[in-house]
Amino acid sequence: MATAPEDHFDRLGTLGIEEEHFVVNEQARPVSGTDTLVYETEPPAILEDRLDHELFKFVVETQTPTITDPGEAPETLAAIRGALLEHAHEHGYDIASAGLHPAAHWRELEHAQKPRYQSQLDRIQYPQHRNTTAGLHVHVGIDDAEKAVWIGNEIRWHLPVLLALSANSPFWNGFDTGLQSARAKIFEGLPNTGMPTAFDSFADFRQYERRMIESGSVDDRGELWFDVRPHTGYGTLEIRVPDAQAETDRVLALVEYIYELVLDLSDRYDDGESTDSLRRELLDENKWRAIRQGREASFVTRNGDGTVDLGSVIERDADRLDLDRIDDLYEAESGAERQRRLKRQRGIDAVCESVLVSDPR
Repeated sequence: MATAPEDHFDRLGTLGIEEEHFVVNEQARPVSGTDTLVYETEPPAILEDRLDHELFKFVVETQTPTITDPGEAPETLAAIRGALLEHAHEHGYDIASAGLHPAAHWRELEHAQKPRYQSQLDRIQYPQHRNTTAGLHVHVGIDDAEKAVWIGNEIRWHLPVLLALSANSPFWNGFDTGLQSARAKIFEGLPNTGMPTAFDSFADFRQYERRMIESGSVDDRGELWFDVRPHTGYGTLEIRVPDAQAETDRVLALVEYIYELVLDLSDRYDDGESTDSLRRELLDENKWRAIRQGREASFVTRNGDGTVDLGSVIERDADRLDLDRIDDLYEAESGAERQRRLKRQRGIDAVCESVLVSDPR
């Protein structure tokens, strides 16, 4: 925290992709494997310092190196995912990805012993004890701290759109929740999550960040788990709203969409543009629609005068942004609906198998 974080916001358009995955056994069921994969063995070189575990011993996180050319994102992500699978297979595990594992029962699973997570469990209690969620986090480099805050404010309208596209977690603790993204609702049980308020300036955000740490509300800035946040350590804007995905192509489509939205808003900021801003309560309503309805959701428009369906949003953005992958993502069966279909047709074993990650290399 000693380094002036404004200095970190010095480069526009870099990319970083963080993914949370599930460690599973040969039946594709959750298993405690992070001690072996993270602490007790040497991962492939590309994963050195880029592999960690999360709250539960069946959840691992990977981070790509900083990607300076977005055209290199497919190759970089494939290399990271392939290395993780190679590492897991070598030690008798497999890897799955979804917002929630469809067969996970949190009371039966082990928590990590890492002091950071033990502190969170003691402080937060029940909401953190049950937090078996897994998400996709995308970092985009921003070249100005004030711009990062402005884009963070403006991109909030698109967060429910991204969640609706990525919704991939209908099952929770063994039952169908009726939601498209139960992960999003479960994660909102934690403090400092969900749709953030708008910040007036970078100084305003920094004051909030400092007060949360100095008041003992959080142990560090990493515990500000909002759906979007300026990352004052990396000089990025971090978008954290999508569910995790098994398919590499779906991840890349979401990453491309996020990247192009951020660059578009960067241009608008540079042009001095101002846009309509909804109250946070209406943005929360849009997010709830995405959680509940997924691809069938419609959203309160930015000016608050009406609603617009997801398909119209995608069509509009595909016309004005440089998007190659979004149509395929939108037109494909959603992750949540696929899980439900497989459960009806073939049972829970088929659902668990459907969220296994395949080697994209």
